[in-house]
Amino acid sequence: MTTRRVAHVIALRPEAIEEYDRLHSDVWPAVLERLRASNIRNYSIYRYGTMLFSYFEYRGADFDVDMASMAADEATQRWWAITVPMQIPVPEQTPAGGWFEIPEVFHTD
Repeated sequence: MTTRRVAHVIALRPEAIEEYDRLHSDVWPAVLERLRASNIRNYSIYRYGTMLFSYFEYRGADFDVDMASMAADEATQRWWAITVPMQIPVPEQTPAGGWFEIPEVFHTD
């Protein structure tokens, strides 16, 4: 098992701020269960104006397999169907969109 620290950024549509915050104040239990089953720990999302920053630690053996399992999960797909339209990919993101992974510059325990 390995630990991988992951950080992402994405923009949020200004008109969606209130609803996005409300949704994340009470995340669906099935979505939280899937995050845990996909070996995601210590997950946080921060908002600064319309910018979102997320951080999580992956503690598993196969990141790609676990992320694919999460993406295939029905509850997660329904959650994303609501939250993804609220987001605007940053300019550096690929045409597929989504959260943009940013490099770690410094870490200490």
